[in-house]
Amino acid sequence: MLVVALLAGIFVASMIPTPTQMLFPTHAVPSPEPLPPTARDVSLKAPDGAVLQGIVIPPATQAERRILVLGFGGNAWNGSDVAVYLHRLYPQAHVVAFHYRGYRPSTGKPSAKALLADAPLVRDRAVALVNPDVTVAAGFSIGSGVTASLAGEGLVDGAILVTPFDSLKAAAADLFPWLPVGLFFDQEIDAGAFLSGSAVPVAIVAAEGDTLIRPARTQGLRQMTRNLVFDRTIAGAGHNDIYDRPEFAAAMQEALGKVTPTKAK
Repeated sequence: MLVVALLAGIFVASMIPTPTQMLFPTHAVPSPEPLPPTARDVSLKAPDGAVLQGIVIPPATQAERRILVLGFGGNAWNGSDVAVYLHRLYPQAHVVAFHYRGYRPSTGKPSAKALLADAPLVRDRAVALVNPDVTVAAGFSIGSGVTASLAGEGLVDGAILVTPFDSLKAAAADLFPWLPVGLFFDQEIDAGAFLSGSAVPVAIVAAEGDTLIRPARTQGLRQMTRNLVFDRTIAGAGHNDIYDRPEFAAAMQEALGKVTPTKAK
């Protein structure tokens, strides 16, 4: 009986997705929507040989300053759609977004550690392409943690965090309270620690009814953020339908103004 039980346990364990598979469902990412005709493809090669593919969309309207908005999407977004979405929100800005490693057409294998390591490379490539006066990173869901890391290193002038968390491990533990998440979850992004010592202005846009990133995780981030200049919670919105709310677009536009310094560094 013991042998049977052990075999059954091994079988069940083999059917449970790993943290990497749950966090980075590369197979479930939809095909990108059409890009505007002004968009162009860019790429960069990481030190480990992975090739990251990205998109640059120039502004559709004139602006006094050359603003770069660098986008980091959620774990089921592709970089093209991130760029298109930000271009619609901020037609006055240059927008750059890359497909995370392991998300076609980028190569490599995704992990929290790899995304954090790739972020400064993406930032440097985008700045070299645009030569902006001001650089703002906008991160959605897991991308909010990547954005927080850039703010923590002082590599951007402002950061906009949508449905963010203080700790990716803590967010996962909230979703699976009956599992010893801390024993096997190796995909940490400690956004709170990144922002606790950063003077970069930060905006938070949260969803009141978010069941994936629980309110306690966003509240923890608020408390740890040293320079929180804008904080808006969209009433009744969930983690995914927040983007359909007109008040969300208004909050994002207001957030950009709050985190954009009068003068570039």
